[in-house]
Amino acid sequence: MSNQRPPLPPFTRESAIEKIRLAEDGWNSRDPARVALAYTEDTYWRNRAEFVKGRKQAEDFLTRKWNRELDYRLIKELWAYTDNRIAVRYAYEWHDDSGNWFRSYGNENWEFDTSGLMQRRFACINDSPIKESDRLFHWPLGRRPDDHPGLSDLGL
Repeated sequence: MSNQRPPLPPFTRESAIEKIRLAEDGWNSRDPARVALAYTEDTYWRNRAEFVKGRKQAEDFLTRKWNRELDYRLIKELWAYTDNRIAVRYAYEWHDDSGNWFRSYGNENWEFDTSGLMQRRFACINDSPIKESDRLFHWPLGRRPDDHPGLSDLGL
């Protein structure tokens, strides 16, 4: 099936970690059209207090997000998994157009269809202002290098 998005459920610990890293890599690309392809046509999200219905709305949401959250860098980590669901915790750093830096912390619950596309995404996020000198995510924009510490390694 050409529209499959491996790894597919049911997840093992290893395949859940792989799925999480692929999602992190996608979001770090900051390419809304590419990222939206990882979701079902009828995907449903709750992101903070915003509700997103469908792949087109997801792409529009991501476009707005990355136009506002500049120099975005994200790290995701496994929290739990079962069958077709994965729970992650994450943190990302970004700044606004006035140069104010933030670290945003959150948890997401994901549900996948049999082809490995995400059909539901529920995100809780808190923003914490930080000084630029307090940033911990230092890599060129794009994919986090394999040797960059993860959340637990950074004490987050």
